[in-house]
Amino acid sequence: MEYRYLGASGFQVPVLSLGTATFGGKGDFFAAWGATDVAEARRLVDISLDAGVTLFDSADIYSSGASESILGEALKGRRDKVLISTKATFRVDDTPNNVGSSRFHLTNAVNAALKRLGTDYIDLFQLHGFDARTPVAEVLSTLDDLVRAGKIRYTGVSNFSGWHLQKSLDTADRYGYPRYVANQAYYSLLHRDYEWELMPQGIDQGVGAVIWSPLGWGRLTGKLRRGQPLPANSRLHKTAEQGPQVDDEHLYRIVDALDEIATQTGKTVPQIALNWLLQRPTVATVLIGARNEEQLRQNLGAVGWNLTPEQVARLDKASEVTPPYPYWHQRGFAERNPSPV
Repeated sequence: MEYRYLGASGFQVPVLSLGTATFGGKGDFFAAWGATDVAEARRLVDISLDAGVTLFDSADIYSSGASESILGEALKGRRDKVLISTKATFRVDDTPNNVGSSRFHLTNAVNAALKRLGTDYIDLFQLHGFDARTPVAEVLSTLDDLVRAGKIRYTGVSNFSGWHLQKSLDTADRYGYPRYVANQAYYSLLHRDYEWELMPQGIDQGVGAVIWSPLGWGRLTGKLRRGQPLPANSRLHKTAEQGPQVDDEHLYRIVDALDEIATQTGKTVPQIALNWLLQRPTVATVLIGARNEEQLRQNLGAVGWNLTPEQVARLDKASEVTPPYPYWHQRGFAERNPSPV
């Protein structure tokens, strides 16, 4: 397994990490993703570790905390062999302060996550979303306190706009707080919005990408084909409207290209989609999810080989869309404003 530095930090992570949103299956939304129990989670962790996957990612809202609890049970006795990443910010109950990035909520959220995970520290703690109600300095000073207390080691964000992240980085520099080194972002062949602003920012500011939903919200699994109905067991039946929307022709144009390259390489559609991501600038690690051992083993096959430049160019062309302003305008001045890809 290849390891990469996470942003400008000295912290290395495997290029594939295991996401645990499938652990627990509580609530309609997460039940559609999976319902992995402790026994199967242990098996998935075993397989991951055997393949060199040592980073496991969760969040407090995944199955109302059950994901973290199951992950903690699955990692018992081997904490020194693994890296744990988790997230908080979103509302966890109806009480007024159990939401956002206030000192109150972040402190409580980290303490609760540590208890569920059965550990004394979190290797990478990320804000799950931006909180416009809480001053950035309050957020960063709280995270600084938690780092100094030894409860978290590195910090990152998820689902931030470019200006959200830059304001935070500038504030960290001004007051000497730890800088965010990770941006857990949605990025796939199906939706390449990350490239427009967040990728150039990541290059410039030393923030590494942790990619979530790399198979386009479940649409690049190889099961969706032009003119065919949605498979009966697809989670898209319950989650499609809650995720990013996509034009059918855009989707099938990408699937056609993936099928073409699958024939050339002997690899599966998901393996090709994941390998394409691993060749993009700033990408430190890609979170792979799995309902079962078969899916995990297939996703692990995305490493140990690389698409050719010609195959990458084929996928780039099939997945390209016109970006919004000002990004389409900036492309006309590549001499002074080059694209990172």
